[in-house]
Amino acid sequence: MTQAQSDSFEIPDLESLRRLIPKYERPGPRYTSYPTAPVWNEEFGEDSFREALGRAQNRPLSLYIHIPFCERLCSFCACNREINRDHSIAGPYLDALELEAERIAEAIGGERRCIQLAVGGGTPTYLSVPELARMCRIADAHFPPHPDAERSIEIDPRVTTREQLSVLAEHGFNRVSLGVQDMSPKVQRAINRVQPAEQTERVTREARELGFRSVNFDLIYGLPFQTRESFDDTLNQVIDMRPDRIALYSYAHVTWISKQQRGFEKKDLPSAERKLEIFLHANKRLSQAGYLFFGLDHFALPEDELSLAARTGDLRRNFMGYTTKASVDLIGLGASAISELRDSYAQSFRRRTEWEERIRAGRLATMRGWSLSEDDLRRKWLIQRLMCQGEISTAAYEDAFGEPLSARIPSLAEKLAPLVEDGLLAASGEDYELTPTGRLFLRPVAMTFDAYLSEPEPSRPMFSSTL
Repeated sequence: MTQAQSDSFEIPDLESLRRLIPKYERPGPRYTSYPTAPVWNEEFGEDSFREALGRAQNRPLSLYIHIPFCERLCSFCACNREINRDHSIAGPYLDALELEAERIAEAIGGERRCIQLAVGGGTPTYLSVPELARMCRIADAHFPPHPDAERSIEIDPRVTTREQLSVLAEHGFNRVSLGVQDMSPKVQRAINRVQPAEQTERVTREARELGFRSVNFDLIYGLPFQTRESFDDTLNQVIDMRPDRIALYSYAHVTWISKQQRGFEKKDLPSAERKLEIFLHANKRLSQAGYLFFGLDHFALPEDELSLAARTGDLRRNFMGYTTKASVDLIGLGASAISELRDSYAQSFRRRTEWEERIRAGRLATMRGWSLSEDDLRRKWLIQRLMCQGEISTAAYEDAFGEPLSARIPSLAEKLAPLVEDGLLAASGEDYELTPTGRLFLRPVAMTFDAYLSEPEPSRPMFSSTL
């Protein structure tokens, strides 16, 4: 049984990890894709994406809709968003979204049955009740939903009303993800996101009353002024509310992307060791409360669909994090949205105005992308297996690709020997499994299989720290 499938997780002691922190604390990808986005280029453009869409005909689809708008700026956030209190911009955005959905559906052709719909942002509940209903109609008209489709949306409890949740429930949404981050008033003030617990409790209660089968919380560790003690208080309140899933993300300090993060004093940010201490403590508390730990940073109650997907081997990692749908094509709609097809990636222009301009001109708004080579496909499979099942299986690899793993990655044992020596991997013949310590250093372990990594120029950083 792999680490990702196991019902328990042995939490390492911080003292035993101290010697490893200097060695494995370095910039590295989160592996929501392989190759990672910095590798992609503009040579993969609109025509390439259109051809790739044609190859997706009659395959099950996962649909992602990006709503980039927020009323105010959270200073920790590195997402693609537009701060605007003028809600009149939402209507024209949905006009363009409808045109894009129609154009992509035409390029795919055939049956386009949507088995998973996710809406993110920004703040999707920036949209009014009629606008949310229109967004749902746009998606369903061009990508008809499967009767058992998972339909989820990210929401900000500070701006979400019961009426908005109600219209989403009427259109088949069954999972809602609440941005919580941290309950400490001091931390909330530092990140410009003051959100009393009562707001989170209200939205959680209303979502359950309206029939959402899964309520999820997003938390972040490593924020300014966070300590193990302050985060323990956050965990007390979260555990009392009993969300079905918890995503416990590591704060990414990426000031070259999010300039507002430069306002954080370095002394106010926890060190790598303190971050790891917070995560270990959170893992212990959540485990005691009955949650199972998956992959990098996800927790779920045993009866949740994420737990079932981990047990059946259907857990998958993509730009939405860990999901329950394996072997489906992901279609992204909206500014900056990313599509992940079986053999390629495509990303739309990030700026709303550029995206809208190309859509209104009758084009696809592809900014960049990547066609996966045979080597890419095989390494992607290996990294996915490691991130989701916690193992490197030579037999499974050979079954999938008809070649021995040693033919793809010569001297594998030699490459992995330092990870085994440091206790991150346990070797069993030609196979390897992540240890509890390796689960905490999963990103550096996955980097072993990345053929595109190179030392970044100091003036051009690309990735957040792995710890």
